[in-house]
Amino acid sequence: MANPGLEDQGTIDLAEYIYRRLIQLGVGTIHGVPGDYNLTALDYIKPLGLAWAGNGNELNSGYAADGYGRIKGIAAVITSFGVGELSAINAIGGAFAEKSPVVHIVGTAPLAAQKAQACVHHTLGNGDYRAFPEMNKHVTVAQASLTDAETAPALVDAALKACILHSQPVYIQLPTNLVAAQVRPPTVPIDLSHPGYDEGYENKVLDTLLEKIQSSKKPLILMDGLTARFHINEEINEFVRLTGFPTLSTPFGKGIVNENLPNYYGSYDGAVGDESTKQQVDDADLILNFGPLHSDVNSMGFSSMPRPDVTVTFESHSVKFGPETADPQGRVLVIQSFMTRLIKRLKATELPKIQPFTRGASFSPTLLKSLKPAADGDAIKQDEFWLRMSECLKPGDLILTEAGTCFAGGNTFVLPENTIMMNSCLWLSIGFTLPALQGSAQAQREQRKEGSKEGARSSGRAILFIGDGSLQMSVQAISDIIRNRLDVTIVVINNDGYTVERVLHGFEESYNDIQPWRNTLAPSFFGAPENDPEYPVITAQARNWGELRSVWGRKDVQAGKGLALIEVFMHYADAPKLLVKLAAYVANRNKANEA
Repeated sequence: MANPGLEDQGTIDLAEYIYRRLIQLGVGTIHGVPGDYNLTALDYIKPLGLAWAGNGNELNSGYAADGYGRIKGIAAVITSFGVGELSAINAIGGAFAEKSPVVHIVGTAPLAAQKAQACVHHTLGNGDYRAFPEMNKHVTVAQASLTDAETAPALVDAALKACILHSQPVYIQLPTNLVAAQVRPPTVPIDLSHPGYDEGYENKVLDTLLEKIQSSKKPLILMDGLTARFHINEEINEFVRLTGFPTLSTPFGKGIVNENLPNYYGSYDGAVGDESTKQQVDDADLILNFGPLHSDVNSMGFSSMPRPDVTVTFESHSVKFGPETADPQGRVLVIQSFMTRLIKRLKATELPKIQPFTRGASFSPTLLKSLKPAADGDAIKQDEFWLRMSECLKPGDLILTEAGTCFAGGNTFVLPENTIMMNSCLWLSIGFTLPALQGSAQAQREQRKEGSKEGARSSGRAILFIGDGSLQMSVQAISDIIRNRLDVTIVVINNDGYTVERVLHGFEESYNDIQPWRNTLAPSFFGAPENDPEYPVITAQARNWGELRSVWGRKDVQAGKGLALIEVFMHYADAPKLLVKLAAYVANRNKANEA
């Protein structure tokens, strides 16, 4: 097999072409599960210098690719058609909903079998080979059905371009008989420019925005999670610093803005949070809303939605003023170049004097300072736990919080600078974050090896907070973590089942119970090495504050080397205040709507 770089000689196999394009775009690891319809395509991975994650099941491979893509800007997962791709489709749906760029390659039956509508294994038995790609159309932004060597490279390139430009999954069908089909090697990089980009339009939008900024008296910045897909963290933080405008984060956007900046005012939780903060947001005359995801959970029951008439919305290829839609002429801008120009202009612009913004009573640093010391024998309670864990986090840490109590509690973290926070605020498929930990930790390790700017920034540990119920959904990912010898810390919140569901409905119902597991035996069951100084394995339990302090204070836990699984016990009826208030707010709103 040829060198994965660009060249202009001879021909190469189609499978190699696909992988070489992925390498050029930054993929270093392929996730997935082997199956007889993709085995020959897997033979190219190792010779081309790619890593094979080797996941325990397809759902986890999709989740892991999602986590990897959120860090590196593109990911790839390969499955067999039918049973494999449908096992992964839940994860692909989540990546589509929350805009994670995943390339889903599906090994399919030979074209002759498809043409004959043969009743081969993994089909529905009715000869319909289009059923599965039709399902995938709903969760991908582009689909490439490769049917001949002549057209395949262009179809692959178009799908990959769509994946990057939209930051959403794409779907590529690779029949077994085309794996070794001969194609011309890629001679130039894929053109990733947007066809509607107009520099003049970008400048016009910039002028309009600066006029609005200069005329505002009560501006604020609302940072949301899709901003992370722009991959312009430095520019975003420079913009926040330069303007000095009061800045709030949605739960999905937490961790994007440096929380040490003096104009950072914490999380915005709408009617569920501080009344004074909501009033000031409602009174704002200019809201700069970056990367919005207006889901019910992220917007706290739609109560934190900014007023459209004063809102400027920043997306990857547009800046919209008020309720306007996309440019009727189809012109777009590129947020990376736009923010670079905006910052340059701001440095030469006299900004307005703005009215002061007051922090609410639930501002996390204030709450953390007011906590009374916990005695060693005191039980660990939700709200105190999340605040105190802030003191255990370090700059550069990658932190994942699972849906439910961990999501709500993690929203109150006081984060050090350069922290990456990963959660789900729309798809909310429980169990997502454990495989996503594998994928994102793998991506960060690659970035550090590459010596990239992102790798230097993410020099900390990879830490997951997950409930015992969610853990049972995707626990095989622990095996994938061990197999890839990733340095991770997993904090399992053992609160006897689905506390988030208890809060919502059926507090004492048996359907919110789970089978108790001996969670700290998981590394051993999944084959973790014993007494390996290069990959230490730590397991511990904490039932009170003394035990938790003792465990977290260990040097090996602080180092974040190898695998650490720490089980923290909390009462099943205890839940973060934010979660309880959100559930009550939504319930009351629903009752009012029904009346």
